[in-house]
Amino acid sequence: MREKNTIAEIIKVLEDYAPIPYQESYDNSGLQTGDASAEVSGVLLTLDCTEAVIDEAIAKGCNLVVAHHPVIFKGLKSLTGRSYVERTIIKAIRHNIAIYASHTNLDSVHNGVNARIAEKLQLTNVKMLSSKPHTLMQLVFFVPVQNTEEVLSAIHKAGAGQIGEYSDCSFQVQGKGRFLPSQNADPTIGVPGKAEQVEENRIEVIFPAFKQHKIMQALLQAHPYEEVAHYLTLLENSNQEVGIGMIGELHEPMNEAAFLAYLKEKMELSVVRYTPVGDKTIRRVAVCGGSGSFLIKDALRNGADAYVTADVKYHEFFDAENRLLIADIGHYESEVFTKGIFYDTISKNFANFAVYLSEVNTNPIRYT
Repeated sequence: MREKNTIAEIIKVLEDYAPIPYQESYDNSGLQTGDASAEVSGVLLTLDCTEAVIDEAIAKGCNLVVAHHPVIFKGLKSLTGRSYVERTIIKAIRHNIAIYASHTNLDSVHNGVNARIAEKLQLTNVKMLSSKPHTLMQLVFFVPVQNTEEVLSAIHKAGAGQIGEYSDCSFQVQGKGRFLPSQNADPTIGVPGKAEQVEENRIEVIFPAFKQHKIMQALLQAHPYEEVAHYLTLLENSNQEVGIGMIGELHEPMNEAAFLAYLKEKMELSVVRYTPVGDKTIRRVAVCGGSGSFLIKDALRNGADAYVTADVKYHEFFDAENRLLIADIGHYESEVFTKGIFYDTISKNFANFAVYLSEVNTNPIRYT
């Protein structure tokens, strides 16, 4: 019999890829409507969720729509059908269609929206343009030498010690632990009322801050001691796996005019807004899907020759200071390929239902 998958299982895979805690404070990613325990009949992937997209989901037998942009972004005080947002939500609820959004959390991960743009432009040596601080924690604890591997295995399984492409990372140094159990204690080693000395390892690991609860649970369950001596520290370090924007290098340098033509071809564009073109050579290219004018200074600081983004205002083009080619390719155009990330992630993990790329062009802007 065919294995059944629930919406909750799809959400878990999506959030393992782009954790919700990485979304910006103003955002509203996550399940917006629907029953997470419902069985999935089909998934429709889109940039925006509109009434037309819900109609498409109904026609294709999908009861889950996965969108990049949350349809519920600002607070709703009523559902009367007065706006496209309210009508979309009402129609989805009537037809038992769940809506899930993965927005700035997908923007923030190293293999998210901006990585897809960098891939389409065939950039090399790609890294975060603006990495996020305060997303990593350090755990230091002490464990008997003979129990070290068992405890390390448990916390690594919970997510500790992943640094870039390296897993199970830790540092340890051996020493002697001393303690005096009280008469009410139940020590694993030693007896109440008698001082004890044990050969222990001091272990240090780094992990994403949002995994703190899970990792501490694993530590406390695997550790042999009744009381586990440990330190937790929120780090100032920038997280090279989490941030906004990316920067990389073209395979071959080209002049500005050639780069703009290359950009239009690779991103399938009909129009680009850009700063005046001169004789500058383009080697390093910064990118940010969606509204990215706030990163212009970061692009300059990182030595970018060109910056590809969207929603740049008139006066913000001046911030290029004649040192940077700014190419505004449009919000929809910069993020429409996000659907491919959802498709790859879901298809790789599930094979029991249909997954569709929406055929609805949700771009509210037209060009002549």
